[in-house]
Formats: sequence, C-alpha cells, structure tokens
Amino acid sequence: MNTDIANPWMWGGFALFVVVALSADIFMLEREGAHRVSAGEAVRWSLFWVALALVFNAGLWFWLDASAGREIANVKATEFFTGYLIEKSLSVDNIFVFLLIFNSFGVPQILQKEAIIIGIVVAIVLRAIMILIGAWLIGEFHWILYLFGAFLLFTGLKMLAVPEHDPDIEGNAALRWMRGHLRISGEFHGERLCFLQEGRRWFTPLFVVVIIIGITDVLFAVDSIPAIFAITTDPFIVMTSNIFAVLGLRALYFLIADMAARFHLLKYGLAIVLIFIGVKMLIVDWFKIPVFFSLGVVTLVLAASVALSWLSAKSHDQGEHNT
Repeated sequence: MNTDIANPWMWGGFALFVVVALSADIFMLEREGAHRVSAGEAVRWSLFWVALALVFNAGLWFWLDASAGREIANVKATEFFTGYLIEKSLSVDNIFVFLLIFNSFGVPQILQKEAIIIGIVVAIVLRAIMILIGAWLIGEFHWILYLFGAFLLFTGLKMLAVPEHDPDIEGNAALRWMRGHLRISGEFHGERLCFLQEGRRWFTPLFVVVIIIGITDVLFAVDSIPAIFAITTDPFIVMTSNIFAVLGLRALYFLIADMAARFHLLKYGLAIVLIFIGVKMLIVDWFKIPVFFSLGVVTLVLAASVALSWLSAKSHDQGEHNT
C-alpha cells in the first residue's frame, strides 16, 4: 500500500517538531556544559527518544484510523515502526564508526556529545535531501528499485563476508583535503570549532571530527535510505522514521559506546536484514512481501543477534573469570 498520507499541514508540523526537538537538545547540551555523560543519563535520554517515536506512531495511527480507515492506519503505522526499527538498528553501525573516529583523533568524552549533536543536524539536512531525491527518482523511474535492491543485497553479502571491516580514517579524501587546505591546530580548544590567532583563522581537531562524522553518516545513509524504501515509498513515512532514528543517535552513542564489544554479532544480523530487504525489492513486481511479515523478520533477526551477542559475551566473561 503506497498511498501518500501526508498533507502540507503534516509536513509543516513535523518540520516544526524537528526544529523544536533539536533546539531543546542543543539547549540542554549548553546548559549542562562539557561533562562526561553517565550511563544513567544515556539510558534516560535513549528511552525518551524511543518513547517519543512510539507516541508519534500512535498519534499517526489514531489520526489515520479516524480519517482514512482502520486498514490504512494499521499498514502505515506498521510501515513507520518497521522503518524506524531498521534505521535505528543501522544507526548502531554508525556508532561503532563514531567510536573509531573519536579514538583516532583522541576526542575527550566531554567533547564527544558536542561533535555528535552538530553531526546530527548535518545528517538530518542531508538525509532529508537524499530522501526527497530518492522519492522523486522512484516516482519517475520505477526500475531504480531494482538498483536499490541489488545494492542492498551486495552490501549485506559483503557485510557477512567481512563483518569487522573498519573504514580507513586516515585515507579519507575529505580529511586529506582539510589537512592540505586548512590550518588545523594540534590540540583541542574546548568546544570551539575554530579560533583566531594573530589575525589568522585556525580550525580545531573537533571541527575535523564533525565534518568526518557528517560525511560518514551520508555514506551510511546510502545503505539505510534504500532499505526504508523497500518497506514503503510514502515520503512522509520514509522521512519521519529516518529523522526519529537520527534524533536519538547522541543518547544511543553514549549508551552503547562502552559496550560495543558486547554487540559483536549485531553486524551479522544487520547483514541478514539488508539481504532480506534487497531480495524484497528485487521481487517486488512478482511477489509483494507484506509489511507485517517484514516487521516480524526484522524484529526476529535483530533480537536474535543481540541476544546471541549478549550470551556470547557473558560466556566469554565467565570463561575469563574461571581462569
């Protein structure tokens, strides 16, 4: 069911919500100042963003149930939740890369949240542009779904074959360009991205990190945005599920950054999800997999990979304790 449900008021209301949410997040960031984010704080904020997405989904269901009927309400709410679950899970992969970037540049933890919130703002703008372009392309050229499907299938198979591959930070083209064209200081200057010294502008390592994070998120969006288009081609559902997943990225980072090793099997689960979605897109004109079935597969695979990761880590810890 590819009915476009949004009207201009819904788009305007959601845009206003995103501005308010980001403003509140930035305000809280500045009020708290630079400090080490505790596990309890990360849990509370993570639960808040997830709850906000669920409240939005419930509101969407009630509105559609009253205005468009129960069947459309059920399908669209399931599409949103499935898309949100996929995007949220794929964002975990972003977090592992963020962790690698922060370690590579030696970013103190009290400055990491500053870099992430700026990266989130950049990511929202760029993803919105990519989603609108993707929706237009699919509307004009239906066959592009096959390209998306083949790409996701290839990406999933590659992740299964080389699940632990880390990106080459030092070989990043943007990093090489910045080092060759900008004056970059050798040390951090608090939360500042740049500063003036003897009339010359210098950029801090934090500025470099923010740019690399923004570029990295765009590269990950090349995987995640086609994945959500396999669930629905409704631009409003695609946009809202993507943005809600990105909004909670800062809290999610601090929640699992210290436990990255305990989710080592999640990459395999994500690879299987991408393969499933890729196949779904490739056969869409011959067999349409119901969105409810897609939700079940995605939930089962991700839950199994997280559970197996936890059991594996627990067994490893017990083995080390016994020795």
